[in-house]
Amino acid sequence: MNKIFIIFIISIIQLTNALYFHIAETERKCFIEEIPDETTVLISYKVELYDPRSGGFMPSSPGIGMHVEVKDPDDKVILSRVYSSEGRISFTSHTPGEHVICMYSNSTAWFSGSQLRVHLDIQVGEHAIDYANVAQKEKLSELQLRIRQLLDQVEQISKEQNYQRYREERFRQTSDSTNSRVLWWSLAQTIVLLGMGFWQMRHLKSFFEAKKLV
Repeated sequence: MNKIFIIFIISIIQLTNALYFHIAETERKCFIEEIPDETTVLISYKVELYDPRSGGFMPSSPGIGMHVEVKDPDDKVILSRVYSSEGRISFTSHTPGEHVICMYSNSTAWFSGSQLRVHLDIQVGEHAIDYANVAQKEKLSELQLRIRQLLDQVEQISKEQNYQRYREERFRQTSDSTNSRVLWWSLAQTIVLLGMGFWQMRHLKSFFEAKKLV
């Protein structure tokens, strides 16, 4: 039963996001990826330039590049460089949480206001590993390579579980802090209401005594 469960978890965890988007020369596109700590991330992209004559997109000129910037959950820049119109970028996370990946063109004059189409593929964890290259470098057999893949997948699952525990702990801390603030606010309201009631009673007593009603 446990083996079946592990295989099922491995099969449903797909840490690969492939998409394309359109971007203008002054536009900036950002994506948020929740990444565990000590996890490799591979970003592959390809830029295409809009062709008004054909109404489609064609390979961009060599002069067009993309500025790629990556920030960790603490808003610290861990990667910021200008790359060519097509490339692969790799980095390793050191802090669990939401990483912001932003892309924008490196110039505002090269394509005269035309639109760019950017094909983007973000691979996280073992999906970012080129196992064909690993097998060639380490001279692994097909069985050894498959075992290596399974071990990497199990390690990634462990990182994901640790990250979920980290999120639950952060959520619990936020909930406890919110509950504590609500409690103190309620106590402050109660003290203010009691103080106002006491002052009103004193004021009414003084008023009645001044009017010789009591």
